[in-house]
Amino acid sequence: MDNVADRPLAGIVLRLLSGILFSGMMVCVKAVSAEVPLGQAVFFRSAFALLPIVAFMAWRREFPAALATRRPAGHLMRSGLGAAAMFASFAAVARLPVAEATLLAQLAPVVMAVGGVVLLGERFSRHRAAALALVLAGVAVLVVPELGDGQERGRILGYALGVLAAVLTAGALVTVRRISRTETPASIAFYFVLATTLAGLATLPLGWTAVSGSTLVLLVLAGLFGGAAHICMTLALRYAEVSRLAPFEYVALIWPVLADLLIFGLPLSSGFLLALPLVLGGAGLAALEGRRVRRPLRQ
Repeated sequence: MDNVADRPLAGIVLRLLSGILFSGMMVCVKAVSAEVPLGQAVFFRSAFALLPIVAFMAWRREFPAALATRRPAGHLMRSGLGAAAMFASFAAVARLPVAEATLLAQLAPVVMAVGGVVLLGERFSRHRAAALALVLAGVAVLVVPELGDGQERGRILGYALGVLAAVLTAGALVTVRRISRTETPASIAFYFVLATTLAGLATLPLGWTAVSGSTLVLLVLAGLFGGAAHICMTLALRYAEVSRLAPFEYVALIWPVLADLLIFGLPLSSGFLLALPLVLGGAGLAALEGRRVRRPLRQ
């Protein structure tokens, strides 16, 4: 197995690139959200993500051999949770600034740490407790100022969907932790994207819309960006330790902030600025704790 820490600079560069690509995907999804039904957006994002993922697998000579699986039920659970998370995430970004939707996605590592305690019998350490406290405080300062304004119901629903997406993502990641003992990263990624493509396609009877050429380009780019971001993140985690990559979560949020300011003309709320260090601090603690807990298992 590759040494995860043998190319830290490459890991950092790939993590930064994955943040740019993920932000590009979210910008594309938000830009078409007023015109394109949710399921249609999920379909295009997933179907076109297959292209870079399959190309990457072929380049590594893993296709189709890497698709062999001994855990079909595990793939089904991981893909189902991931598909539900994608629907919730896209619904959230349609109602929120990209930066706020992206920040709420950072709750996933903390929920995953708690899920490891509940589902996998891991120890509930002080680091995990502190991480949970920080993210709960962050969500509170983001959401509470909006509760008194009856005109912000759509925004509050967006926050709820963003938190739901993070919880579902954490569930998917806990499942990945279970099945990755026997399954390759390539097979996990492929079956997830295939499942979300089918889930999006299943919404066709609910009514899709004819799209313009520019909207179609954005939908295709959302898929290509999403698939490429997944590849970059996978490689980043192979080349560098989680603890080394954690600080670059702050850098990854620069791009959604710039997108809100420069593309969508949305100002940064005071709640977002207060929540930012709390949520990212909690996510960083959870990531570091997860690395510390898993390290003895490799010895």
